[in-house]
Amino acid sequence: MINRELIKKLASQLKKDGVDALLVAPSSDLIFLLGHKPYLCERFQALVVTAKEETFYICNRLTEAEAIGFMDGDKVYQWMDSDGFTGVAKQAFEDFGLIGKKIAVNGAVRAFNLVKLMEAIDFTPANGKDYLELTRIIKTPEELENLRKSSLIVDKVFEDIVKFIKPGMTERDVKNEIARLSKLYGGEGCDGGIVAVDANAANPHYFGDSAVIGEHAVVEMDFGCTYKGMYSDITRTVIVGKATEREKELYNLVLQANLAGEAAAVNGAWIPDVDAAARKVIADAGYGYEFNHRLGHGIGYAGHEAPYIHGDYKMHLAPGMAFSCEPGIYIRGEIGIRIEDVVIINEKGETEILNKCTKELIEIC
Repeated sequence: MINRELIKKLASQLKKDGVDALLVAPSSDLIFLLGHKPYLCERFQALVVTAKEETFYICNRLTEAEAIGFMDGDKVYQWMDSDGFTGVAKQAFEDFGLIGKKIAVNGAVRAFNLVKLMEAIDFTPANGKDYLELTRIIKTPEELENLRKSSLIVDKVFEDIVKFIKPGMTERDVKNEIARLSKLYGGEGCDGGIVAVDANAANPHYFGDSAVIGEHAVVEMDFGCTYKGMYSDITRTVIVGKATEREKELYNLVLQANLAGEAAAVNGAWIPDVDAAARKVIADAGYGYEFNHRLGHGIGYAGHEAPYIHGDYKMHLAPGMAFSCEPGIYIRGEIGIRIEDVVIINEKGETEILNKCTKELIEIC
């Protein structure tokens, strides 16, 4: 169902910016506007919102019935594979007076489809990535509560998975169990996330799954799920066997950085200062280069959305914001350690750490 109040706010902002319409491809942005996320594939489809508060949808005929169901009687234009989509799209743009106009596109529009549109239709494209991200950066009380429940699910999963992990298992074995537990506890959309053993964990976005857990191993787990459309995200790093002194030292540095970042994340805080508070702990210990990513990212209808917690994101924290705090140390060819919680500034302006499971170093013996 179309969220008419959001459409009204969006149209007002478009008009203010001199933009005539926003084209939104299937993404978390569509969930936000429609409560529905059509399947994203190579076939072009998009919701178009005009600065006059009009909406229409363009899709392939195979998803026409679905689109009619969520467009609440607003116009749906359908096209066939044999004809291509640009002719229908041009007709839609003509019907709504958008030929020769300025059209913003969201971040999910595929480049090859955008190029085809630009070749077939006279319009000026604009970057529309921020329109819906910034509209939803402040969560409602209901959204915050669903974030809490989503985080509770992954907390339960972590508490169970540390009892499951044993030498001889593969990363895939652990990922599959994380996915199973997430579904068991009411989560949706969890594929097991990232499970990285030993040197694999030095790649922050490692996506292999074949390494075997040895008698002594570092196991980093980064995973999440959704609950009523709201994402969770957690990272914990555990040691199989007894931790070495070096592993303890590195783990404690990351933990102290995590705590420093969360302590700095108060209502009104300047986001670059939050990143700097955590980064300083690791840099002062000589591992600044090995902390090679931002401190965190916003979370909600997408796993990564605004606000982004880094030194170039010029914004103050405010009630309703939700974001991760996830410092790490990554030493190439040796080890990676990351600790991540989801943090919110709640309706009262208080900082809440949504992940309650332990962050103390766990040794699985």
